[in-house]
Amino acid sequence: MMVTVKMLRPYYIKTHNDTLRIVLAYQYFSVFVNHRLYQFVPVEANEIRVNLHTKKIENTEARFAFQKGKDMIYMTMSELISLPDFLVQLHFICEPYYETDHNRERKTDVSEQEMKDIIDELEKMNVQRLIDRALDHRDYQSFKELVRFL
Repeated sequence: MMVTVKMLRPYYIKTHNDTLRIVLAYQYFSVFVNHRLYQFVPVEANEIRVNLHTKKIENTEARFAFQKGKDMIYMTMSELISLPDFLVQLHFICEPYYETDHNRERKTDVSEQEMKDIIDELEKMNVQRLIDRALDHRDYQSFKELVRFL
């Protein structure tokens, strides 16, 4: 089963003590599962809890529901954590809440080269996913073209 995160946006974010609560709602979170778009529906878990000190997700047992028409699938937080694009999007949501004076200074000192390296890595991950998709569909022509980008 091939899964990628199309969109992950919080409905709202709330901090409570040392926990960042990212509350999700319909149309703010969607995934592609085997090339079919599923929308998050809040029938089970509806939030991601992150410890602000350790930066770790606390509710790893949470189960999220996604729907396409009458078809419903469920994914655990552990499954979502295994998706690189989920972690990247979650990181960008959480990062402002991790800020300290030291991080604020460092954030402004990000060099052009560091940004280029991050973009290059994300592009490489995307090409690898496209190669996997080409292999899944036995699309030899696309596979040959995509391998050139590695």
